Amino acid sequence: MEDILYAPWRNDYVTNTKIEGCVFCHISSHAKDDVELHVIHRDEHCFVVMNRYPYTPGHFMIIPHLHTDKLEELPSQSWLHMSAMAQKCVRLLKEGMGAHGVNIGMNLGAAGGAGIAEHIHLHLVPRWNRDTNFITSIAQTRVYSTDFEKIYKKIKDLFGEYVTLKS
Repeated sequence: MEDILYAPWRNDYVTNTKIEGCVFCHISSHAKDDVELHVIHRDEHCFVVMNRYPYTPGHFMIIPHLHTDKLEELPSQSWLHMSAMAQKCVRLLKEGMGAHGVNIGMNLGAAGGAGIAEHIHLHLVPRWNRDTNFITSIAQTRVYSTDFEKIYKKIKDLFGEYVTLKS
């Protein structure tokens, strides 16, 4: 008998219409679809969006509106804004979500491991003690302990408290 791991939330990936062009530029230019696209926040420099295929629950990204694959060409003002936002987002993940740690980073270019290499993005991945298990290494499968939509709503609700208002 074969074991089955159900993942009904992946149905959207299989059945939805594929976005033509840069997915991040699409999200950047479709503010009216923020809830559907799982945007947590947007401002003049960047937007914050949930990773649809997260490493752990609560994995999100800070993405500049400017379409570029070169960090070295991103205006300093945008980079400094993203960096300041990342600091506040780490606080949100630790204090608001109870994460024990956070992985933060960018994969620049396809050779650097970027899944979407044409538009730079900064990952924030909350980590908890014992959040990995054997199935990840044996079956190359991730098991999430909570619902994606619940995590999105919780982070979005906490965002104003931890990122927008706290200095």
